[in-house]
Amino acid sequence: MEYAADLHRRSTSARPATRYAEARRQESLAMHAMAVEFPLVHGHPNRLPFEGVLTLVDVASDKAPSGARGHRVVLTRSAAEAALPSLLGMAVDYKAGWDGHDARQKCGIITSAELDGRRLMVGGYVFSKDFPEIEQRLGIEGAMGMSYELADAHVADMSLQVWTLTKATFTGAAILLREKAAYRETSFRLSHAHSRERTVQRRSL
Repeated sequence: MEYAADLHRRSTSARPATRYAEARRQESLAMHAMAVEFPLVHGHPNRLPFEGVLTLVDVASDKAPSGARGHRVVLTRSAAEAALPSLLGMAVDYKAGWDGHDARQKCGIITSAELDGRRLMVGGYVFSKDFPEIEQRLGIEGAMGMSYELADAHVADMSLQVWTLTKATFTGAAILLREKAAYRETSFRLSHAHSRERTVQRRSL
């Protein structure tokens, strides 16, 4: 990407520095927000939009996440930015009891990811017809959070009490009670607008 921009800069006589700066600015923006667009289907019975805070960057977790061998962790901003593309198309799952992960219980899909300050925001759909218990459970506003799932994570120094993740690939995410998440400031909620639409449809049937 940098090589292509530089090649274009050297072959263009008009304001090369400006063109190069604009290319770098657009590249930077692309690394902060990504999404896959799905065709809009009003009232789709199995596609219920959600949004949430998956994790925080450059902040130590409140407790050790699953698989961290009892260590609290910090996901660096640079690692999160580089891993944003790996989130798209990954599944969200849940475990009976809403207290952990179950990668075989996939109940939705992530279609967007962006960094908003220190928050890594995600959005997508849950399969509400296949998993009606999710919509019922998520009627409890503010109770739910999220937890990420990683592979190929690189730890800067494994001898430290708090592990710093400098590289990782997202493989999915779990919906769980906020109090059970490694980060207590995560969140998960259904789209209010879509929920109201579904309520109106049910009343009209």
